[in-house]
Amino acid sequence: MIVTEQVQVVPGADRRRWRNEWLDSRQSFPATGNFVLEDYAHGLLLVHNEDIVDPGEGFDTHQHRDTEILTWVLEGTVVHRDSTGHSGMIRPGLAQRMSAGAGILHSERNGAGYREKERLHVVQMWIPPDTTGVAPSYQELDIEGELARNVLVPVASGMPRHRGAAAIGIGNRHAAFHVARLDPGQAIIVPDAPYGHVFLARGTVDYEGYGTLTQGDAVRLTATGGHRVTAMAAAELLIWEMTATARR
Repeated sequence: MIVTEQVQVVPGADRRRWRNEWLDSRQSFPATGNFVLEDYAHGLLLVHNEDIVDPGEGFDTHQHRDTEILTWVLEGTVVHRDSTGHSGMIRPGLAQRMSAGAGILHSERNGAGYREKERLHVVQMWIPPDTTGVAPSYQELDIEGELARNVLVPVASGMPRHRGAAAIGIGNRHAAFHVARLDPGQAIIVPDAPYGHVFLARGTVDYEGYGTLTQGDAVRLTATGGHRVTAMAAAELLIWEMTATARR
């Protein structure tokens, strides 16, 4: 199969939006409703939700299976608890991955109570694992210091070339998740890969050849990369590098 080079800029306003009394979710791929996630995936990326969660609220205990779940906090804290005994407070700068494997129950809630009035701003991303039915696992690591260097940081990866370099692992050898926090004028180069996904979590950037991106905008890459992204204001970029697809 020949994959044709493609760059698709997706404005943040074009994402699906799902709201209830305490959640405002902007979804890059359909994630709420009766969807087959693989049918809408880009590369291996099944879910990419940017959520605002009110104080004292969150997702009560629910089940996942055979999914690699990455949670990246932009503002506030997430309280995580799962059926394997792991619990923690996820905050900005803390890399966190939960591998659902053969099945896991977990909850995730805004760490601020009703009286504290602090919202939670979080991005959650799902990819499939290489191998199904394995034992569930959990990993987290503080990488705040690395993020201060104006470079692209390999946060989570299953790729052999990131062994020992990525902060945490994921159960798919075809995927890597990178983050860059950039001061104005600083730049990074987007990895060249069969599939890529660049999401601007905050700030404003110039994306080489495609103009200005603002918060919430994304770029979906197929069979390309190597583009320079330059911060016009302080910015945070979430980038997936993938060498396979989940589509059937």
